[in-house]
Amino acid sequence: MSRVRNCDIPDDLYYVVEKHIWARYDGELVTVGMTDVAQHLAHTFLSVTAKDPGRTVKKAKSIATVESSKWVGPVPSPVEGEIVEINAAVVAQPTTINRDPYGDGWIARLRPTDWITDSADLATGAAGVAAYEAFLVAEGIECGEG
Repeated sequence: MSRVRNCDIPDDLYYVVEKHIWARYDGELVTVGMTDVAQHLAHTFLSVTAKDPGRTVKKAKSIATVESSKWVGPVPSPVEGEIVEINAAVVAQPTTINRDPYGDGWIARLRPTDWITDSADLATGAAGVAAYEAFLVAEGIECGEG
């Protein structure tokens, strides 16, 4: 886990940096969630309304809508694929995203149509952490206090 501007950025995930979305691919499914940066910017999450399993979504299209005390908006999919599971625990208790954005706070699991192609433009590893850091610096974003 890397710590950048007081934000936790795991280097083993894939990121849509500008949208504060992460993806974890296990060889079959892609788990999608919102980053530590997202939960700091949004403050307390109030609701998560997810698309139904069985739906196919295009890359960058919404898999869920989240509402917080500071923001309402879509959770864009990092890949094209079929939604196979929604995290019912997050729908029932949205603050799980605040408490554990990279663990229990995941939002959906998808079966990707073409992981190799879709993941090519996602940031990952040390380069992903560096890209996220550059974005945070450029936008003047910092999570919490040092």
